[in-house]
Amino acid sequence: MLEIIKNEAKTAAEQIILQAGLKKGQILVVGCSSSEVSGEKIGTYSSVDVAKAVFDGIFEVANEHGIFLAAQCCEHLNRAIIIERAAVPNYDIVNVVPQPKAGGSFATTAYNSFNDPVAVEEIKADAGLDIGGTLIGMHLKKVAVPVRLSLNSIGKALLLAARTRPKYIGGERAHYDEKLG
Repeated sequence: MLEIIKNEAKTAAEQIILQAGLKKGQILVVGCSSSEVSGEKIGTYSSVDVAKAVFDGIFEVANEHGIFLAAQCCEHLNRAIIIERAAVPNYDIVNVVPQPKAGGSFATTAYNSFNDPVAVEEIKADAGLDIGGTLIGMHLKKVAVPVRLSLNSIGKALLLAARTRPKYIGGERAHYDEKLG
C-alpha cells in the first residue's frame, strides 16, 4: 500500500509541476493529512510511514525539476511552513521543530529529510497540492487557479491542486500577456 501511495504522490507532483509550468527555484507547497490518506478523519491517525511515502514521491519529483518543496504544518503550529533555508533567504525564521502530533507527520518528515530545514510562518508559493483538506490556500500567491489532475485522491485522501498567476490590473483595456499567465 505504501508503494501505491508513493506512486500516486509522484504522479500528482509531476502533473502539478508540468501543468503549472513551474521553473527551477520556484516553490510547491504541500499540505498532507496522513490520517486522511489512511482513510481516517484529519488529525486522528497520524502516520509517519504514510507521510514518508507521500513525501518521498513528491520530493523525488520536485528535486528532479529543481523545485523547492514547502511542507505545511497542521493547525497546532498555525500552519507554519517547513522548507529549505536556501528557498527563503530573506524570510524571518521561527523556532519550532514539528512532531507527528504537533505539526504533523508530513511536516516532520520534511524537517527530517531536508538538508537545511527551517520553519517560517508563511510563504507565497507558486503552486500547491492539498492532500486531505489541509487548506493550503493561505500559502499560495495571488491569484490561485485550480488545476485538474488525472488523480483526485492519494490513498483515501481528497487531492486538490492549484497554480498561481499574476493579477490582472487595469480593467478591460489591460493587455494580457500569455507568457505570464
